[in-house]
Amino acid sequence: MFSRISGALIERAAESVVLDVNGLGYAVILPPCVAEKITAADGERVTLEVHAVLNMDGNAGHFTFYGFTNAVEREFFESLCSVASIGPRSAARAFSQPMSAIASAIDRGDHAYLKTLPGIGQQKARDIVAKLQGKVAKFLLIQDARPAAAHAMPDFADEALAVLLQLEYKRPEAEAMIRETLEAVPALRDAESLLGEIYRRKAEART
Repeated sequence: MFSRISGALIERAAESVVLDVNGLGYAVILPPCVAEKITAADGERVTLEVHAVLNMDGNAGHFTFYGFTNAVEREFFESLCSVASIGPRSAARAFSQPMSAIASAIDRGDHAYLKTLPGIGQQKARDIVAKLQGKVAKFLLIQDARPAAAHAMPDFADEALAVLLQLEYKRPEAEAMIRETLEAVPALRDAESLLGEIYRRKAEART
């Protein structure tokens, strides 16, 4: 089974992407703190380190892929999965905060912090500390997502965002499209023009 995937970004949701690799679309689940780092636009090439899980249903099986920006992130994920009470889906959900902050909490035995992570209760927090405390030094150095630039958004961007949300785009995806379009075409002055430019850019990415 492969450990890395590289392809064109063709779909994006809040915590997953679909990459086109030689005509095949691979869905890859991203922990929230990893998803924040993927800033590529539709059609751009993305490379991810992958952890593959084989899910069996009777005699049939299918793979679920979890993606990371580097091998150390993947190793931290796999370390968390090594805790008996933590499965891969639980581990992915738990990384809702920066990995370095989670590693720091494990290192200092901070059960209270770990309990704030999705799906992590008191017992799981204890299990994580018991298994991993003293073994997370390299994970303390994982770089977090860079804060988004604090650009003032024009009023009409909110109107465009509302339309995209009504069209069932995920908020992070819609906000990213608006931000990238305004950066690329700063002369836009109204919601209709902004939405038209977003459509044009998406259409170009598909061709």
